[in-house]
Amino acid sequence: MSKASGPRIAIRYCTQCQWLLRAAWMAQELLSTFGTDLGEVSLQPGTGGVFAITYDGKVIWDGGFPDVKQLKQRVRDHLDPDRDLGHLDRLPIDQGDRTP
Repeated sequence: MSKASGPRIAIRYCTQCQWLLRAAWMAQELLSTFGTDLGEVSLQPGTGGVFAITYDGKVIWDGGFPDVKQLKQRVRDHLDPDRDLGHLDRLPIDQGDRTP
């Protein structure tokens, strides 16, 4: 088995708060969006109300739950800033559009 070549995402969640399903759903969303561009997405059980996400050891979310759109955009901004996330990058018509 070869070592993963992409970045490592770690989602630390509170087991006392029963946040496993939310953490797993966010992991699934990242894997569905970024696939093999990611080296690993791991779930790390914790306590004390923790919900934190790191990208190669750097904290990209800490405290509360990110909207999946925010999470995907933060991962994209580290992984491939020019990558288009489709409808996630579109603003409502009355707020303009992200694309030039």
